[in-house]
Amino acid sequence: MATRSSQSHTILFHLVCAIVPSVICFSPQNADLKNLFYSDVTGLLNLQTDRSVPVHPVEVQGWPKKLPNLGQVVGVAVNPNHQPVIFHRGPRKWDETSFNESHHFQYIHEGPIPVDTILTLDSDTGEVIGSWGNNFFYLPHGLTIDNYGYYYMTDVGLHQVFKFKPGSRTPSLVFGQRFEPGSGLHHLCKPTDVAVATTGEIFIADGYCNSRILKYDSNGNLLYIIPQNEELLPLKIPHSITLLQDLDLLCIADRENMRVVCPGAGFRDFSMSSNPVVTVQEPDIGRIYAVTSYNNRIYAVNGPSLPMVQIRGLTIDPMDEAVTDQWTTAEGLQSPHDLEICHNTSSLYVTETEPGRVVKFRLMPLY
Repeated sequence: MATRSSQSHTILFHLVCAIVPSVICFSPQNADLKNLFYSDVTGLLNLQTDRSVPVHPVEVQGWPKKLPNLGQVVGVAVNPNHQPVIFHRGPRKWDETSFNESHHFQYIHEGPIPVDTILTLDSDTGEVIGSWGNNFFYLPHGLTIDNYGYYYMTDVGLHQVFKFKPGSRTPSLVFGQRFEPGSGLHHLCKPTDVAVATTGEIFIADGYCNSRILKYDSNGNLLYIIPQNEELLPLKIPHSITLLQDLDLLCIADRENMRVVCPGAGFRDFSMSSNPVVTVQEPDIGRIYAVTSYNNRIYAVNGPSLPMVQIRGLTIDPMDEAVTDQWTTAEGLQSPHDLEICHNTSSLYVTETEPGRVVKFRLMPLY
């Protein structure tokens, strides 16, 4: 029996075909165009008609094919072509010898990572279809791609964040000072992640040392620091961030506090009060390593924590401040570090550091 969602997709497809030239929808010579057209219509439906329907991530087994020379996979994002892009460390690893007590990177003498650290994958097969980023990064950490195809990468070794225009290999914006950790307005210290608003504002999670979030305008001018009062919103390694703009929330994976906390993002209330609007903290939630959002729900992964805490994915309803679903792979997750959702294809991607890999999930409606 067809589901309500599939019936809606079929009806809308035929309605649109009645409007656009029939050659697009029915000509066998235009099968690829038809598939692309139908995919876009499906993505539109997923964003509109299914907005209130919760979804459950189900692993796509056998995806991807084995990726060669893959190091610790620390970041994942989705480009405007709906393709997953991963950020990895190649032969370099972060261990107890990587930094000294003052947070200075100890392997500058080895030079930047010589292999391509940014890989674009085919969303269907997982094969590498593009790569770049060699001889630039020292210790990659976070990757974000905005709606216009701009790339944002954090490097904890360099203590910097970079913004790249689509197709460019030279950063158009650089935050932080090269190899100089610091807590001032012009310094970063092991920055972890970036979130970008549709209005252009840039949020940087900074990070392992400073435990703060910096909000900039689209030109890189500092607007605000979260928290303004550490007693009201103490953070302990904000490891990942995501924006829920409809709810005016900035949600933070507050890793060592073992919680997700969401202060105001400042789109409606320009005072950006440090009082947390949402806090999700349960006894078995563990250390939260990454968060992303979809239809005003938060999707998160935890990592190695206490022995009794299972490493898994979590679905969170921010309005109820509760975990509403749990999910994992057939073999179980070991060291998840980042995740991202492709809205147009209803896919979710999770990266792991040990072993270095990326896993694909399909988002299936719960009812």
